[in-house]
Amino acid sequence: MRWQGRRESTNVDDRRGSGRGGLVVGGGIGTIVIALLVYFLGGDPSQVVNMQQQTGTEQGQLSPQQEAQQKEAASFTKVVLAETEDVWNKVFRDMGQQYQEPTLVMFTDAVQSACGQASAASGPFYCPADHQVYIDLSFYDELKNNLNAPGDMAMAYVIAHEVGHHVQNLLGVSQKVQSMRSRLSEAEYNKLSVKLELQADFYAGLWAHYMKGEADFIEAGDIEEALNAANAIGDDRLQQQSRGYVVPDAFTHGTSAQRMYWFKKGFESGDIRQGDTFNSAQ
Repeated sequence: MRWQGRRESTNVDDRRGSGRGGLVVGGGIGTIVIALLVYFLGGDPSQVVNMQQQTGTEQGQLSPQQEAQQKEAASFTKVVLAETEDVWNKVFRDMGQQYQEPTLVMFTDAVQSACGQASAASGPFYCPADHQVYIDLSFYDELKNNLNAPGDMAMAYVIAHEVGHHVQNLLGVSQKVQSMRSRLSEAEYNKLSVKLELQADFYAGLWAHYMKGEADFIEAGDIEEALNAANAIGDDRLQQQSRGYVVPDAFTHGTSAQRMYWFKKGFESGDIRQGDTFNSAQ
């Protein structure tokens, strides 16, 4: 991706450093177990078996190299967010609607949102109550080193997916799914959750479709990086790696094949009307 020098979004709330000493799950996020069980699942860290919450963990000062990496990651995140703004403003205009741009919160270790407190171990997430996307930039290292999904486009896919949840919130999809929660069993609700997540994957692919017209942005191999990330974070793959077996009723985000399918469908079609995961046999 040729992202340097492009417009950076101003819809960013930089809270990095304010979360130091806050909630830490399982002693931090540097283990493959946490990465596999929680990252990208958008789940509650309290659900991870045998993990205990610890508070008061202080972080050391960043080295000059780490500071430079953080600065670059922050700039990259702002650029991708700006590109999602441009695309979704256009898509909503074409639908005769007005897009409300979300705020992206960058934090360190832990953060307080309108959806409650979360740690970095929760992974990037979207809070519909405050229309904000949350991300600890250290997640990019976990994505590359622990989930074997390196590359700028893999990171961009993560941001575009979370923005996809914001789109669902604006279109009323999230509210409909949430309203059914009390009437369904856990397994039944998980199936709806999978469809919600796969639609966010479709929207990420839809964003990439519009960006492919930017000849100086998406490069050869970028879409493969995004598909590799989608493959790496499928429920079946994560469960197999972390548990040694697969429990389909516990899926909340979809299999690797499903996630790749819907991202690719969004990318190839560029048509938001084809993203109805709730009524699709796929």
